[in-house]
Amino acid sequence: MRITALAGGIGGSRFIRGLLAHLAGAYPDGEGGTTAEVTVIGNTGDDIWVHGLRICPDLDTVMYTLGGGISTERGWGREGETFTAKSELASYGVEPTWFGLGDKDIATHLVRTQSLAAGYSLTEVTAALCARWKPGVILLPMSDDRAETHVVVDDPSGATDDKGRPMQIAIHFQEWWIRYRAALPAHSFAIIGIDTAKPAPGVLDAIENADLIIFPPSNPVVSIGTILSVPGIAEAIRGATAPVIGVSPIVGGSPVRGMADSCLQAIGVATSAAAVAAHYRARTAGGFIDAWLVDEVDAEIVDDVVALGISCRAVPLMMTDVAATAKMAAECMQAVRA
Repeated sequence: MRITALAGGIGGSRFIRGLLAHLAGAYPDGEGGTTAEVTVIGNTGDDIWVHGLRICPDLDTVMYTLGGGISTERGWGREGETFTAKSELASYGVEPTWFGLGDKDIATHLVRTQSLAAGYSLTEVTAALCARWKPGVILLPMSDDRAETHVVVDDPSGATDDKGRPMQIAIHFQEWWIRYRAALPAHSFAIIGIDTAKPAPGVLDAIENADLIIFPPSNPVVSIGTILSVPGIAEAIRGATAPVIGVSPIVGGSPVRGMADSCLQAIGVATSAAAVAAHYRARTAGGFIDAWLVDEVDAEIVDDVVALGISCRAVPLMMTDVAATAKMAAECMQAVRA
């Protein structure tokens, strides 16, 4: 069994942790793991340079979560983290003061930055970092090339043009997400470098050779959507022989976690499980998914999704713990069989 998942940070990594728990029972290797091969294609559109260090938030969240080092309270960064260096930098007045760079986390970023400077690719560096954490998956960046998400917003300073209209500027996604908590209405998203970016080595093979492709409950705009924007990946998904199943990140009209509603609003998509399914579209209609899981509270929209040409089931989708998430993963497998 070869499974390929496209994933953002917290939601994607938590789902995959449950998937591995399910696979350990369904395809055991006799040592507590699984004989199934799971490849995770991680979003790198959120990547940012901070204080001279290359930060890959989504890749690190997947790596730490599956490797047992994630902060369970925050869902990002390291467990038992301290922020002394961040405080010291702020005392010097060095920006950005709004980015939470932890002391333990700095070690990961130093290794990554030094390795990239030495000529290694992001794919190679990610594999080397995973050698320590042993996440139980093959973790691949979506691309080794720069493909950095920016958000077009009204200038927070209140600047206007000669006609009194708000000036629009593009800020890095992390600034919009962390500093402004996505409260600045987004006019659009721009992925800098996406036109010339190439899928990282192994990405297209992982899609082509998969027995199952999963869109976990990650942000459909700036996580899954960014990965699909890398030239060649969308085409590979559409042409894959494996079934493609998605898990709704929207439950009862609200994001399970994060601010996906702000992202969906920016692209004119309603914050509902049915609207996100329609956004992805059926592969039979030139889209990306064959099946869609929604939460039980959204059971009334199952027929609407089926009318789009997408198989749909309503099951519990709240990832309260690993056991509950493993049951979600089992439902994915059952939905595909059905």
